[in-house]
Amino acid sequence: MTESEFLKQAEATLNHIEAVLEELAEQDVLDVECARSGNVLEIELVDNGSKIIVNSQAPMQELWLAARSGGFHFKQQGRDWINTRDGSEFFAVLSQAVSEQGGVQVQLRKQG
Repeated sequence: MTESEFLKQAEATLNHIEAVLEELAEQDVLDVECARSGNVLEIELVDNGSKIIVNSQAPMQELWLAARSGGFHFKQQGRDWINTRDGSEFFAVLSQAVSEQGGVQVQLRKQG
């Protein structure tokens, strides 16, 4: 994958996450605020002030996720972002982190 292809995929993923979380906030399912700065998406769970950070790392062509449960690196395999350590899927890990930190069970899914 070229760097421009990676950047396009990473940008689309960050945009999708932000849109889904903002929709959950509008529906009063989850008290969450998102802030974007370049390739970094900061997700704040308002009730307890905890944060989850998702960012793209172009040199390694990875998405990184930092949450209370730890730090995770994901590489794209086909249409999925897969954890480089244990093979778990990005949206499953993100859903678990948001659910744990937000106190509400949520299921985030990839776009498309």
